[in-house]
Amino acid sequence: MKRVLPAGLTLTLALCAQPARRDSRPEPYTANGCALLVKHGRMQEAQACYTALTESPNSYLRAEGLWGVRNYVEANNQFKVAIAANPKNAEYRVRWGRLFLERFNKEEAANLFQEALEIQKDYAPAYVGMALVAADGFSAKAVEFAQKAIESDQKLVEAQEVLAYLALEDNDNEKAAKEADKAIAMSPEALDALAIRAAIDFLSDKPSSEWMDRIMKVNPVYGQAYSTAGHFFVINRRYREGIAYYRKAIDLDPGLWEAHSQLGVNLMRLGGEDEPRKELELCYNNGYRSAEVVNSLRLMDSYKNFKTYKTATTILRLHKKEADLLYPYFQSELDRAMQTYEKKYQVKLTVPVQLEVYPDHEDFAVRTMGVPGLGALGVTFGTVVAMDSPSGRTPGSFHWASTLWHELSHVYVLTATNHRVPRWFTEGLAVYEETAVEPDWGDRLDPEAIDAIATNKLLPVAELDRGFVRPSYPSQVIVSYFQAGQICDYIAQKWGYPKLLEMMHSFGGLKTTPQVIQDDLKMSPEDFDKQFLIWLKVHTEGPVAHLAEWKKSMKEIAANLKAQKYDEVIEQGLKVRDWYPDYVESGSAYQMLADAYQAKGDKKNATLQLEKYSATGGRSSSLIKRLASLQQEAGEDRKAAATLERLNYIYPEDEDLHRRLGDLLLAQNRVPGAIREYQAVLAMKPLDQASAHYELAKALRVAQRPDDAREQVLEALEAAPGYKPAQQLLLQLSK
Repeated sequence: MKRVLPAGLTLTLALCAQPARRDSRPEPYTANGCALLVKHGRMQEAQACYTALTESPNSYLRAEGLWGVRNYVEANNQFKVAIAANPKNAEYRVRWGRLFLERFNKEEAANLFQEALEIQKDYAPAYVGMALVAADGFSAKAVEFAQKAIESDQKLVEAQEVLAYLALEDNDNEKAAKEADKAIAMSPEALDALAIRAAIDFLSDKPSSEWMDRIMKVNPVYGQAYSTAGHFFVINRRYREGIAYYRKAIDLDPGLWEAHSQLGVNLMRLGGEDEPRKELELCYNNGYRSAEVVNSLRLMDSYKNFKTYKTATTILRLHKKEADLLYPYFQSELDRAMQTYEKKYQVKLTVPVQLEVYPDHEDFAVRTMGVPGLGALGVTFGTVVAMDSPSGRTPGSFHWASTLWHELSHVYVLTATNHRVPRWFTEGLAVYEETAVEPDWGDRLDPEAIDAIATNKLLPVAELDRGFVRPSYPSQVIVSYFQAGQICDYIAQKWGYPKLLEMMHSFGGLKTTPQVIQDDLKMSPEDFDKQFLIWLKVHTEGPVAHLAEWKKSMKEIAANLKAQKYDEVIEQGLKVRDWYPDYVESGSAYQMLADAYQAKGDKKNATLQLEKYSATGGRSSSLIKRLASLQQEAGEDRKAAATLERLNYIYPEDEDLHRRLGDLLLAQNRVPGAIREYQAVLAMKPLDQASAHYELAKALRVAQRPDDAREQVLEALEAAPGYKPAQQLLLQLSK
């Protein structure tokens, strides 16, 4: 079953319209009859059937015929005519909506399905259409719409198939099998239900499936069944197996363009270029121009703008406009993360890790298209990692190093388990690893998570994957990341970190979450949930208890700060800060306290508040640089350097940062770091080229690299021939 429009489902919804008459003779073909021919793989007869419908005097039948022969523009025009002549016909609107859904316009499709429901309340095929639209975005509404369709028409096979499909997306194999069996009981030829059954077998590592044998007896060229399996492998991050099933789909049905598209996209996700381009161009040239196809081709065209760095273990791809600046930082952190995880997870990778860094968030979005439950910062496809660049995000909103470590954790966990691990565990372990690197890394407890704890919205551990794949409220994906990370933190604290590795290997052995909880933690999932919630409530008691009061007080503190009532700000701010210490976003209590203390001339306490802000995970460039200035004023240059170095992991696209840090490091005789920072200044192509080359030359001289220093001095003098500091340094280097 495809993500947008399952082929088999299109067939079962074809209308049993009465044939039109021509010259008083019965119409030899109906839309339903043509669809049945397709369903049974009799493609030549089906084409003849649809061609005949294109000549029907009935505009609706003409629309169906034109759709069948892939003349989508004229089919759309004929649906317009049919609707104009039959404005109260809900069936025609649903069929027109399905055409839009198949041709990548889900917004217009949803409008038509809604119009059909306004014409005929509880019209089951319209609810199926709405379910498919919602499913395309992994919305929980998909299940609700499919259930409404069943309630309205308990014999509608397609609605039952959709429920099976959605259950398998939620990794609920047992429920998916039951829903599929209901559809098969309604119709032994329910191809998409049979495909769900086959996919369950394939996901369980069965090399063949009796359900595929049954499918082949109905339709020996039904490649959609293998494409359905491919989809489920992909959303479970088993990309190579998904690719193999898309190939099988195309072998059976070379004209299955959705499978060609997914084959191209997933080959591209694994770092390929030539074959994915071939597949995607094949789709495009045959009129299959989905957003994935078009945008992926555009992204591949943009690769010429990237610079690639290769080592024996890594492939790093950076945009040319920022490659020189970012390379030292990203390569160093990539190497450090890999060395750490190789020891921690006891996994030796056999292929290089490929890291792609995108300054344009839209390019990154294309890379991740169609994958459920993603944070918006990075994504891992096996050993290929794609992520936003710091320049693609608002300064202070993104900790790139934390994201890199998060994604590298996925690389090792997926490799160790052969990609057999539930989403909640791999995400939770990656969240845990972020703060294991540095306490100030990772995301803080946010108001959405506090609200979810207070209102009992957290999911049982056995169902936690659903929070990533099909969220039922807007912030549930974010909350699920938090919950999964806290679960791993709880396990590490109570049982020790090796227990997490034990669980990882148990998942790799194809155990389910309930089995792993029972076998490795020696308790039922229900008991685990109870004990975890007790632990979590103790750790979040203050923020949960005071959230409403905290929100009110923060407004009052901001008003007092604006009115320059600094004593009131300090008195109230200290209390409010400790109610919710994790809040380090714009306008935090730390920031307002620092402002008040500094306005009173109390730089010591202003520094203390900003140090707490930084240690807690605050990421504002201006506040961190302000802290460094206060530390320097107090003669604490080493602290100032550490503060600014932290900013390199958050937003290195800052010339002033690199100049200041370079000066501090050079003064402390930390020469390699100073050289790195002065090179970063030059990589940003500063207006003052002369001083930038000169500062680098000074550091190179201290490093006893006179030839390199002389080269930089000459560069400084070329930029500004009269620049006296460079002239003097050149004389010193010439002695």
